[in-house]
Amino acid sequence: MPNYLTPGVYVEETSSGIKPIQGVGTATAAFVGFTAKGPVHEAVLITSWDQYNSVFGEFIADAYLPQAVYGYFQNGGGNAYIVSLGDGAATAYETPTLAPAQVRGELPAPAGDRPALAVALVKSDAGEGAPTVTVEVQDAGEGADDAFKLVVSQDGQVAEVYDNVTVKRGPSHVTTALRKSALITLEEIKGATLTRPATGAKISLTPARTPVPVTSGRLDATEFIGDAAERSGLSGLEAIDDITMVAVPDLMAAYRSGTVDAEGVKAVQSALIAHCELMGDRVAVLDPLPGLKAQHVREWRQDFSGFDSKYAALYWPWIKVMNPVTKKPDFLPPSGHMAGVWSRNDATRGVHKAPANEVIRGALALEVAATKGEQAVLNPLGVNCLRIFPGQGVRVWGARTLSSDPEWRYLNVRRLFNYVEKSILDGTNWVVFEPNNEHLWNGVERTASMFLTRVWRSGALFGRTPEEAFFVRCNADNNPPENRDAGVLTVDIGIAPVKPAEFVVFRLSQFAQGSSLNE
Repeated sequence: MPNYLTPGVYVEETSSGIKPIQGVGTATAAFVGFTAKGPVHEAVLITSWDQYNSVFGEFIADAYLPQAVYGYFQNGGGNAYIVSLGDGAATAYETPTLAPAQVRGELPAPAGDRPALAVALVKSDAGEGAPTVTVEVQDAGEGADDAFKLVVSQDGQVAEVYDNVTVKRGPSHVTTALRKSALITLEEIKGATLTRPATGAKISLTPARTPVPVTSGRLDATEFIGDAAERSGLSGLEAIDDITMVAVPDLMAAYRSGTVDAEGVKAVQSALIAHCELMGDRVAVLDPLPGLKAQHVREWRQDFSGFDSKYAALYWPWIKVMNPVTKKPDFLPPSGHMAGVWSRNDATRGVHKAPANEVIRGALALEVAATKGEQAVLNPLGVNCLRIFPGQGVRVWGARTLSSDPEWRYLNVRRLFNYVEKSILDGTNWVVFEPNNEHLWNGVERTASMFLTRVWRSGALFGRTPEEAFFVRCNADNNPPENRDAGVLTVDIGIAPVKPAEFVVFRLSQFAQGSSLNE
């Protein structure tokens, strides 16, 4: 409290310490896959298709991520993080190694006007920081006049010595001697004959790191999954807080190319779901395998994969789009376009509205035209079907998660809870280290209630009044002395989310003329 020493009028600004809760964003996607260029295994934020082009290049053959990102922005997507795994070819996964005879040098003849002897480094498994190899010509200890000595050193330390070698045929030939060397080998000099090098001639050979393509087997499920500590693959997305949906469209490109089998697809999708469940603030957008009929996708969903998660959604079938590389129509996994539909739905209606009965922009047709009967089999399993309706285009005709729990059946309920939980979490940091008393309890109740009232007014909660739509409880009942002694503040919040009108039923009946429904 300030000290007042001089008589007068004072003005002070005061703060209650209580801050309102602001709603967080709900439409930031993350994509993992192949790109034409750009940083590899690094999450890069982009906000438009033009920015994607400048960083990662345009469309490439046999890769779905560029088309998925294009469909995302085409359908109303906003911010997106891109994690590139290279271009999908074997040369994109180069391992820096030492190539055989990559580093060579020539020892001059005594006259100095032509090369006499050329040597090169032997292929080595060394990596970065391999020692420099030095080759020096000295006079032979004994022997004929044309004999000489080769002294081979590593970082100034003599490693190999070849004395009394010559360039003449016989057991003392320099080629025969150097076959024993673990460091250097003899190289052929084009257009020149092998001659004795000049005494005192010296060359240094520094190992070079040359990219050598590895087999396509390295592009497996682990490449997609990555490592959280190294910030690679989809695991690297753990370091980013504002992501709300994640898709891996090029998992299907790897499957079609044969580098990842069905078990690998299941492993990556399982890791993707586990990532979303661990983070608790994002939902996985899954693609089915290509070419699946209704019966096959039922078997994939129920018998093979068996996923059960409230943090994942699956869409079927693939969509037909114009392939910008071949200039012909081609089928594309739907996850990128679906993420765009989610974003557009959030912007126009709100996260509480189920992202369904929405037109898929850019979709020309579907790989399979699902019937009403087929959807009746797939919908209870959580497979969100894409349908074509005459005069209404290609539409999303499902809004379910892959959860068997009826409370988390609908996608909009899961995403609404993500929005509310993250908003309250981010908006109540001011509570930490505050005195845990009634003043704090009342403040937390008030600020959370004000936020949830705004959510209710937007139509996201069910109830005619705020009291029917939600409750916030923070008092002595749920904050007993033992909790306060442990430094714990407990706030109980309950909300009643709106559920989509998935099944609209009109009851029609005959009634006699002059009668009424009240009779």
